[in-house]
Amino acid sequence: MKKLFLTATLLLSALFALHGCVVIDLESEFEHDARLQAQILDQTSDHFADIDPLSLSDELKQRLDKFVGLARDDRTRIERLQDFLYGENQLAIEYSAERTHTAMELYESRSGNCLSAMNLYVALARHLGVEARFQRVDVQPSWDKRGGLLVLSQHINATGRFNQTIRYVVDFTPEIALQQLTSKIISDNEARALYFNNLGVEQLVAGQYEVAVDYLKNALFLQPDNAIFWNNIGASFSRLGRYELAEYSYRKAYELDANSSTAIANLAKFYRAQGDQRRAQEYEVAIERFNQKNPYYHYAQGSIAYERGALADARASFERAIELKEEEPDFYIALSEVVFAQGNLPEARKLRREADDLVRRNADIYRPSEARLRVLGGDEAKSAEPLSGEKGE
Repeated sequence: MKKLFLTATLLLSALFALHGCVVIDLESEFEHDARLQAQILDQTSDHFADIDPLSLSDELKQRLDKFVGLARDDRTRIERLQDFLYGENQLAIEYSAERTHTAMELYESRSGNCLSAMNLYVALARHLGVEARFQRVDVQPSWDKRGGLLVLSQHINATGRFNQTIRYVVDFTPEIALQQLTSKIISDNEARALYFNNLGVEQLVAGQYEVAVDYLKNALFLQPDNAIFWNNIGASFSRLGRYELAEYSYRKAYELDANSSTAIANLAKFYRAQGDQRRAQEYEVAIERFNQKNPYYHYAQGSIAYERGALADARASFERAIELKEEEPDFYIALSEVVFAQGNLPEARKLRREADDLVRRNADIYRPSEARLRVLGGDEAKSAEPLSGEKGE
């Protein structure tokens, strides 16, 4: 599987654990500390108010207007916008996981991650008078090691409505796998906070820890209840040797999100480094219990077993994943491949049919690997064919 585009990044410097729909069974012993909280949330205004990720130049607006021409309906405008962004003879925007850009930075560089692409997309669509909003999509966790850190990437796309019955979803992504058939529209303020979170993570990976803290503090100023941001600033404080703030930040992340396996894993590593073996072991045991109840952990274990040819182990892991979460098409597809490799073609076909049925029953849910533009209306969902010049990814 290709790497996901960097959106809301989450740092984990030790144990590998997947994020699922179960709560970690752990007494966090978190106590609010006004002194430490004030040191972290110390802003009274946006420190980067001069940066607007959605700002467009007049030159770019004029270029888009000329390309779109006299198209009057929203559907045609959106299709022309797709061609404008990705056509070989137009902007030909390409994927780059490492950098988060504003709309204009992406226009100038022609490459960026999915949040960068959606900054440009949303800004251009709104210029055309078409409704466009940021949307977070849950995906199967994918970790990438960068600079001694494990970086978890989530996913952002965009959506809007042409009228009361027809809406669209647009994406800028390689083939990715959804974790759940769910999505959530987020506000411009949340998208702006994600932008500064990403800048903070990129600076942390680059070893610029003080700069990382500045960006992450700004993200928290914009969205103080985001567990991801608290976890990331904890990793930054840890690298700076500001251990009291690091521990508090990790604990705050877990208080805000009881599914935050990354925060617990970071605390386990933190306590190991501090010599508190008892507490470190307590957190490590909590992570293991969490993993055993997490269907995506078993799915990952099954994938590892399948890759090394251990079909019996892979089958057991995929079957356990399905027991824990029955409505996940990818689990059935993975199990069907194992069963096929074991020589049971009828059962493999049955499992594929079950996966297809799940997808059909959720036809209104966008699966990003299908197309960059998907139009949904009533009981009908249509994916646009690749526009001229669109490259495969």
